[in-house]
Amino acid sequence: MNIHIMAGGPPEFVPDLRAYKQENTIWVGVDKGVLALLDAGIEPQYAFGDFDSVTDEEWLKIERQVTNLIRFKPEKDETDMELAINWALEQDAGTIRLFGATGGRLDHLLANIQLLLKPLLQNLDAEIEMIDNNNHIYVKGPGVHSIAKMPSRKYISFVAVTPSVSALTLKGFKYPLNGCNIPLGSTLCISNELISDYGTFSFEEGILLVVRSSD
Repeated sequence: MNIHIMAGGPPEFVPDLRAYKQENTIWVGVDKGVLALLDAGIEPQYAFGDFDSVTDEEWLKIERQVTNLIRFKPEKDETDMELAINWALEQDAGTIRLFGATGGRLDHLLANIQLLLKPLLQNLDAEIEMIDNNNHIYVKGPGVHSIAKMPSRKYISFVAVTPSVSALTLKGFKYPLNGCNIPLGSTLCISNELISDYGTFSFEEGILLVVRSSD
């Protein structure tokens, strides 16, 4: 089962959601993201948030069209997105995709990137991906990981999100590596490219943020 979560980020950053209408998928709206889903012709099965960014008229629309509404007080310890992700992880979803989670406020973006780490830190099998018009972002833990060429996401960057990532090896890339240690703050692995249809990246310790981008 997949769970797709739509946040209330700027609409110009949101990809065509029709490409992600798949079977066995639950759609979830977060705050104003509920309206974005409804405008795209997608009826969310669930909605989360304090809904402090919607008007009274918009709230009435949400109440009419969404069956499962989970509303919180604005004074809380988690963001609306974190509350939705916590719920999604409890459903044993295989893949959780976040839309409308980039652009606009930088603090929201940084918080959403950190939320990608939740499954790894909790030893869960789920993977969280953040997707917008130009980027596809996820994290990986130690091991050997395959990666396929995506013409729409030509550039691939690897960023350490732990103090270091040890023994990083890149095969099938324009700029290969063999057992390189990547410290936090390094830009060594920014803007690489695959030279074949598939490549692999592997490392022994740490957590990598993987960013697949287009210009």
